[in-house]
Amino acid sequence: MTERFSTKNMAGAALFLALGIVLPFFTGQIPTIGSMLLPMHIPVLICGYVCGWQWGLTVGLIVPLLRSVMFGMPPMMPVAAAMAFELAAYGAITGILYEKLEKNMVSIYVSLIGAMIGGRIVWGVVSMVLYGIMGNAFSVKIFLSGALLKAVPGIVLQIVLIPVIIVALRKAKVIK
Repeated sequence: MTERFSTKNMAGAALFLALGIVLPFFTGQIPTIGSMLLPMHIPVLICGYVCGWQWGLTVGLIVPLLRSVMFGMPPMMPVAAAMAFELAAYGAITGILYEKLEKNMVSIYVSLIGAMIGGRIVWGVVSMVLYGIMGNAFSVKIFLSGALLKAVPGIVLQIVLIPVIIVALRKAKVIK
């Protein structure tokens, strides 16, 4: 069995999946703040670094769909469905970029920001398709509002918090 599919990575992915389910409860009491802080994104992004791109992709795909089925939030169509693709891209891109780049602070930021951009693009494309299927328009204004303007606090939180966590995990020798 390769290290990517080790018991350690499987257990880590389960932990990040659980965090993705639980974290929104802390911010969900005030929906406006919860949607701005993007609490499901953080464990998925970290999972890509810690467990590799395969687990990051898997956890990202499952978290919004599972939360939607279990709690009705986010609503399945089109929100949770589009988020599943977005978060899968986040987990996969952080894992791939971090694996390929040198292990330094710059690579943490490059992989994080690359994943954030890639995930937002995936979200926009999938949302455009889903909204179109549902007979609704998905404009550039809706994309910019959802992908950037409303998400600024969460983006800032991710850029500040995730590198600190990754550096701490590297110092603790949890990851390379």
